[in-house]
Amino acid sequence: MESCFPILLCGLCFMSLVLQISYALDSISAGQNITDGQTIVSAGGNFELGFFSPSNSKNRYVGISYEKLSTGRVVWVANRENPLKDSSGVLKLTPEGVLILLNLTDGVVWSSNVSRLAQNPIAQLLDSANFVVKEENDNDLGNAIWQSFDHPCNSLLADMKLGKDREKGLDRYLTSWKSRDDPSPGEFTYRLDTSGYPQLILMNRSVVQSSSGPWNGIRFSGIPQLTQNAVFGFGLVFNQNEIYYYFNLLKSSVPSILVLNENGIVERFNWVDRTQGWILYSSPQTDDCDTYASCGGNGSCNIATSPKCTCLTGFVPKDPSNWEFGDWSNGCVRRTELDCSGGDKFLKYTQVKLPDTRQSWFNERMNLQECEQTCLRNCSCTAYSNLDIRGQGSGCLLWFGVLMDIRLVNDNVQEFYVRMAASEVGSSFSGNTGARKSTGIIVGTVLSAVLLLGIAAVFTKYRKDGQIFGFSHQSRSEDLDLPMFGLTTLVNATGNFSEDNKLGEGGFGAVYKGVLKNDQEIAVKRLSENSRQGQVEFKNEVAYIAKLQHRNLIKILGCCIQVDEMMLIYEFLPNRSLDCFIFDQERGVSLDWPRRFTIINGVALGLLYLHRDSRLRIIHRDLKAENILLDNEMNPKISDFGLARSFGGNESEANTKRVVGTFGYMSPEYAINGFYSVKSDVFSFGVLVLEIVSGKRNRGFNHPDKCLSLLGYAWTLSRDQKFMELVNPSIASAFNPVEVLRSIHVALLCVQNNPHDRPEMSSVVMMLNSESTLPQPKQPGFFYETSASEASSSSDSRHKKYSANEITISHLLPR
Repeated sequence: MESCFPILLCGLCFMSLVLQISYALDSISAGQNITDGQTIVSAGGNFELGFFSPSNSKNRYVGISYEKLSTGRVVWVANRENPLKDSSGVLKLTPEGVLILLNLTDGVVWSSNVSRLAQNPIAQLLDSANFVVKEENDNDLGNAIWQSFDHPCNSLLADMKLGKDREKGLDRYLTSWKSRDDPSPGEFTYRLDTSGYPQLILMNRSVVQSSSGPWNGIRFSGIPQLTQNAVFGFGLVFNQNEIYYYFNLLKSSVPSILVLNENGIVERFNWVDRTQGWILYSSPQTDDCDTYASCGGNGSCNIATSPKCTCLTGFVPKDPSNWEFGDWSNGCVRRTELDCSGGDKFLKYTQVKLPDTRQSWFNERMNLQECEQTCLRNCSCTAYSNLDIRGQGSGCLLWFGVLMDIRLVNDNVQEFYVRMAASEVGSSFSGNTGARKSTGIIVGTVLSAVLLLGIAAVFTKYRKDGQIFGFSHQSRSEDLDLPMFGLTTLVNATGNFSEDNKLGEGGFGAVYKGVLKNDQEIAVKRLSENSRQGQVEFKNEVAYIAKLQHRNLIKILGCCIQVDEMMLIYEFLPNRSLDCFIFDQERGVSLDWPRRFTIINGVALGLLYLHRDSRLRIIHRDLKAENILLDNEMNPKISDFGLARSFGGNESEANTKRVVGTFGYMSPEYAINGFYSVKSDVFSFGVLVLEIVSGKRNRGFNHPDKCLSLLGYAWTLSRDQKFMELVNPSIASAFNPVEVLRSIHVALLCVQNNPHDRPEMSSVVMMLNSESTLPQPKQPGFFYETSASEASSSSDSRHKKYSANEITISHLLPR
């Protein structure tokens, strides 16, 4: 029996040690530390804290990341401004409750700032991802000595607070990473601004990029996509001590996170178990009207019209000449000044995002009538509305001075009243003046368009054997809802369409560089007189691109229909088109991998906007390297919407007898059978990505041994784990292999033969920018080079024999 005592004692000691280790899995006590290679994991296993290096960096950081999810997304970084250069770092908790990160020489790299000292502290990682320093037996987070949730980085998680704690002197806001591989603070911040009534503001350093509009009791006025859903709830807490925005998960099994990325885009991602990856759920920045004050003071932005900017009723452009050329930054001024002696009235607007509230005043107890009288008594008050739209509405919100950042939001029912001189408010405006204003603008636009169309028809009808050139009387007037340029203006800008200014020539005509009198550079697309195909495409381009606004789409400035001329005027992009770089060995060297990856992502975001986020739901149908233009910073802009088609309602696919596009980029089901859908663009995108990576054209590519197309060659290399043989030598010396492999993998998923196997662009965007496990791609369409040619000849022969399909292929030169 005595001999068993030492064994029993050892067993008890071992069990005690196990219990201590189990207790310490999610925390460390005073005097304990975490070294590089060690981690602590939250009790439920959701999150992990430890040392890490970003994907393309050797620097070491202490951070918190998802532990259960395969991507391991980092949500918080301690020493983001001061990285460790090696793996010698040690994170310690002092007896006073201070977290310190030490380097090899025991120098302090980072420490937590505490306002009071602890008696018996522990640092615990909670299942919410909050890393908390607290007294050991005190679980009230209100008494926490320090917590990471009070010092967010670029991510807002469930139950975090975005806003201010007046009692503790805290201002919690998001700051972007400097780059994907550098978590140090970037240029962008996203915070709850409380200088007036609360609103979310995105800033690039000190410059406002976008604002959410004020909270209306249900959501922020300018974020209509923030609605009740099955994944998360949200709200605004506003009391004497705190004011903050938050969200909470309705299903713990579906993680959701709000991220401010390094490009200044706020995005919400939801986790999808089926694909084991993050999917982009929403973003408050959907189009150009979300750019702060894009129409200037007292202007209103409507992305569905062109030009997108109009003055509020009773206001006129402050700088008419620049306004006509699309420079709306100076905004609008009153046509008739206010009369503070009591002669002012109000115009009511609905379906608008309410203006910037940094120059505002509010009262929670007033009703709407009291609010109006309060505004009238203050000569500086320019507008008013209810604070809270729930029920019958309550509270009072007043604006002072210029009204900034108004845009049309169809889902908004909140009433907004703008102060006007009595002479500007007639009896016809007693109802919804916002709607009547829009009607007046539309009627004016229609009459102008009809007049212009009539003139164009008279001058061209007899030149085309009785056929009206370009537009018939059945054309929709909104197709020409664009600023009109005079022919003389364009002749002078282009040097009478000089050959020296010609940028390129395609199936629809030539493109010229021009310079306006205000030194603005433009690109002029001039429809050729003998281009019958171009007349249809011209109408398409006007109808679609005028209503589309996105940072990755070409920006149209106006059009010209005069005498027998039809022209479109675009922003000028000095770097021409993508094909000039990726298919040119010398110029291709200047397009390194980071730029190529940025282009891939930009094109993906542009297509996502067309397919999902634009009002029209556009299928481009001619996505190719020649139609990707590059701006000064090599950012991509999708161009040439002449072949585009839109879907409405629940439509998702269509059939045509007129197959148009470019072989090598067209999907099999479209090239052979005339079926097109969003998956047709996805196929083209996949081809484009493979061309960007390889520097080789798909059309005409022929493997010397196997007669494979570029798609078949890439798929074969993938199957044999020889991805790197596809990479263009000009970027092979310096690139991120993880990004390259992922781009190839995603591209192969996009070019699968069956359209149902291809991902949608929302999944493509997510897959390109995550570390989730990807499915294996099936064999691509047009596996052999000859199969694409056979598709072409098959379509041609079918047209000749049965007149089933008209094959019209465009080969356009760089713009």
